[in-house]
Amino acid sequence: MDLLQTYKDQNDEDIGELEDQTQNPISTTSSPEASPPRLLPAKSAAPKVDDTMLALTVAQAHQAHSRPIDPVQHVVAFNPTYDQLWAPIVGPAHPYAKDGIAQGMRNHKLGFVEDASIESFVFDEQYNTFHKYGYAADPSASAGNNYVGDLDALQKNDAISVYNIPQHEQKKRKIEKKETEKEEGNDQEENVDKIELQNPSTDTWLMKNRKSPWAGKKEGLQSELTEEQKKYAEEYAKKKGEERERGGEKGEILPDKSTFHGKEERDYQGRSWIAPPKDAKANNDHCYIPKRLVHTWSGHTKGVSAIRFFPKHGHLLLSAGMDTKVKIWDVFNSGKCMRTYMGHSKAVRDIWFCNDGTKFLTAGYDKNIKYWDTETGQVISTFSTGKIPYVVRLNPDDDKQNILLAGMSDKKIVQWDMNTGQITQEYDQHLGAVNTITFVDNNRRFVTSSDDKSLRVWEFGIPVVIKYISEPHMHSMPSISLHPSTNYLAAQSLDNQILIYSTRERFQLNKKKRFAGHIVAGYACQVNFSPDGRFVMSGDGEGKCWFWDWKTCRVFRTLKCHEGVCIGCEWHPLEQSKVATCGWDGLIKYWD
Repeated sequence: MDLLQTYKDQNDEDIGELEDQTQNPISTTSSPEASPPRLLPAKSAAPKVDDTMLALTVAQAHQAHSRPIDPVQHVVAFNPTYDQLWAPIVGPAHPYAKDGIAQGMRNHKLGFVEDASIESFVFDEQYNTFHKYGYAADPSASAGNNYVGDLDALQKNDAISVYNIPQHEQKKRKIEKKETEKEEGNDQEENVDKIELQNPSTDTWLMKNRKSPWAGKKEGLQSELTEEQKKYAEEYAKKKGEERERGGEKGEILPDKSTFHGKEERDYQGRSWIAPPKDAKANNDHCYIPKRLVHTWSGHTKGVSAIRFFPKHGHLLLSAGMDTKVKIWDVFNSGKCMRTYMGHSKAVRDIWFCNDGTKFLTAGYDKNIKYWDTETGQVISTFSTGKIPYVVRLNPDDDKQNILLAGMSDKKIVQWDMNTGQITQEYDQHLGAVNTITFVDNNRRFVTSSDDKSLRVWEFGIPVVIKYISEPHMHSMPSISLHPSTNYLAAQSLDNQILIYSTRERFQLNKKKRFAGHIVAGYACQVNFSPDGRFVMSGDGEGKCWFWDWKTCRVFRTLKCHEGVCIGCEWHPLEQSKVATCGWDGLIKYWD
């Protein structure tokens, strides 16, 4: 412990002396007895190293950073700059490209094209100026006053371009050009030989005596027809008169024929073949969905466009064919064709029975509407406006069975009195061909649909629309049917659904009832109801017949009925579970 204490005291004395020296340095150096300071040379303990290779390595790295990247190499050992990445390839051609440009550098089928910072209008201006005057602005020059080309022409034209010539200068140049052309023409006329001017076969004579194609037309106006023109005019007038007599403007008229196919037109009691059976009556009021095919009628050579059951009894079925024929078939007994009616020259579009079934209407694409006697096959009368009738209806009132309404292709609904054959009214508000006519409200009003995608309600006999229904989401409705309760209308919409409208005052769309699932877009498939109103049915474009429940709007049953389109379907008025369908395959099928 004594030794440690002695060592500590010595250390304290040494530290005190050092502090005194640092505080008074002048006193120590200024003393004459002090020795002068000595400067010792610096010594390094590290061994000597040759840094030549290090300098070369640094120089190579710097050179690698500044030179462009070789497109052949797959690995880059440093972070290249933007300029290095986009520098043009210098040196030998690229081994995998024909023109030496790598695929990544290519932005044009001929190689790499750089966008120049010059507007297309400026380029066109300088290009055209150079080709016209011989000078143009130098695009590489920083200042705008540098030009290339003919500097004398530049000075002469005051450095104008083709697009900034003053207006007065343009006018002056036009006048000068015209004067020059005129002088040249005069010089040429003077040099022309007089013999050439008199020779019509030379170009000089043609140029001198040329005339406008219309020259001299007013001089000699023709006052009288030639014999040939008179003869042609007479023949034309005669031909027109014959067409008018034949009714060529109103539609083609064919001789009306009818063929009876049954055994006898009257039975042993003298009853007509169209007389309904006395025992035909409804068994009950409840209707059922048919399940199986019970009969097929095949007599039409082309598609069937419409079918109608005989009113109230349904013992006969009338069909309209695209083979221009109308046929009536026995339903209850033999199931054969009873009579064929031939009077149209083109396909039959629509048919309609009168209330007692003794007469019916047909509308054909030959622009004629014919009123037939069902029993004898005689045509009672023919109506035509020169337009195609798309739908025909009789007023359902018993005292107005002589009133005929027809929806035409020229957007009109035409009303005839069949007793006089005169048009008594025209309902002209639609913007497209009229497709349907449906009587509502105790036959005081009727609803029409058209290709203009609207519904219009009319007061019978008054050509003013009392209700117009048209919404942006509506589609054309080529078939409309009245519910047996007469409170609703079912409209076949071409967006593959059946819409229900009320027949009350507002004719409102019933949004809760909508029947869908079938495909009818593009086809005027008929929609119909069962006699008790419990079921809705419709054909579709795939040959199926669909049945929906009226209350729940659910699909009840689907029957595959025809090959092609099932265009029409009718529920038998008395037999509750029987349905007839027709299609474009030319068949009529009876289902039970």
